[in-house]
Formats: sequence, C-alpha cells, structure tokens
Amino acid sequence: MAATGASVERWRSALEPLLADPGSAAVLCDLDGTIAPIVARPGLVAVPARARRALELVAGRFGLCAIVTGRRPEVAREIVGLDEIAYAGNHGYELLAPGASVPVASPALEGHLDDVADFVRSHVDPEVLAGAGVRLEDKGPIMALHWRGVGDEAEAERVVGEVADSATGHGLAVHHGRKVVELRPSVEIDKGVAIAALVDAAPVRAALYAGDDRTDLDGFGALARMREEGRLDHVVRVGVRSPEGPRELTEAADLVVTGPGEVADLLVVLGG
Repeated sequence: MAATGASVERWRSALEPLLADPGSAAVLCDLDGTIAPIVARPGLVAVPARARRALELVAGRFGLCAIVTGRRPEVAREIVGLDEIAYAGNHGYELLAPGASVPVASPALEGHLDDVADFVRSHVDPEVLAGAGVRLEDKGPIMALHWRGVGDEAEAERVVGEVADSATGHGLAVHHGRKVVELRPSVEIDKGVAIAALVDAAPVRAALYAGDDRTDLDGFGALARMREEGRLDHVVRVGVRSPEGPRELTEAADLVVTGPGEVADLLVVLGG
C-alpha cells in the first residue's frame, strides 16, 4: 500500500532533523516484516526491488545505514543484496561490516557460543518437533523454533512452549516473536545493544530505527536512552503496524507505518 500525500508530508516533518544533515544521521532497519514482507517460511523472504533501491540511495546519503536483524548477518546481506551497509545479525550477537567477508562475534559470546546447540542436542527431541510441524532454524549461537503455517498452530505452539520452559530452566534466554521462539545464550546482548554500538561508532547526532516486532522495542529503548544521555540530539522510532505486532511497539513509536510497503515509501523520502 502506497502512502498518501498527507502521510508523506507528516513524515517529512518528523524526519526533518535527519534530512537537514544526512551525513550526520543514521538510518537503521529491521529486515523481516519491516523492509521485507513476512512469508510462510523464512527461506522464501525477499526484499522488494523498490525498497532495495531506496535503501541503496539512503546508504549513499547518510552517515550510517545498517540492517539490525534476528537473521545471521551474512544471510541478511544475501537477502538485501547490498554490500555497502552494515548488518548486525542474530539480534546483535554478530556484526558484518560493510564489504567484510565474515562476521565478527560479540566479545560477550566468549565461552557461550555452543550453549544453545548443547542444550538442543541434549534436551530437544527432533521427532517431537517434526511431529508438530515445528521447524528448527540453526543460526549459530541462536536457534529459532518456527510454527507459522503448520496444520495445527496451537499444538505446535504448545510443543515450542515446553521447549522454551526447559531452555529457561537450563539458564538460556528465551525470546518470543511472531510465531517464532528463539533460544539464546544468556548474555547481555539485544538489538538495543547492537544499535547503540553501531551509532556510537559513527559520527552521527541523529538516528532512525524501524521495526515491527517485540525485539525491536530494545532498539527503541536504546535510542531513547542515547537521546536522554546526550549521545544523540534527535531520534525517530518507526513502528511497523501489523495484525501480529505488539501494541507496545506502536505505542512507543514516533511514527507508525503500515507494512513494508510504507517502509519503502519512508525510505524513498529519506533517499531523496
């Protein structure tokens, strides 16, 4: 759905602090559900050509452009198709710098890289998951359990809930998303930590972050704190509204858009 003229003008007003000096501003976006539509299986996701081109223009204009995603960073770069931007993957556990060939793991992961894999190998029955239609996605230090589109989503969610409870009991961090649960090492990393590190490393005084899910609230919180602490002068938190998205996200947002189509419209405004 394309944005109306009134929406674009409202966006321009909110974005003016970034548009006034793009070289001193950052544009960061989530991937799935934000610049790419949610699909039945993660492997089928694609970034529409219009959004990719707009993001490319933004990257050439702004001081920092990055994707902050739950996917592995090298997978995110393959999906987006742009080498010239940064990718904070696995919710900040790994960073793929512009043009780099391999991602760098966060120092906080030292000694914890195999925590989730060890738990899954010892305490999760793959036959039980398969029987419920639950798909296990191996993302290195993180593993994700997906049940979107299975025949009995309620039963699949019950099975995933049992795994999540067991993981919590074994000291792992459990994060819930849109028909997905992620098992993570219990270390202090999230999208907010990743965004703060990216922004602090760049010569910027304003930043925008767009996201659609509960994990993106960490990014919103990080930007708010950076503004309160004087590390940023201006922030714009863009909440992508969807039927499955958390209400808290749009309540915390400075701008609310409807779906990836309007995110592309917003990126077109930013790209000039």
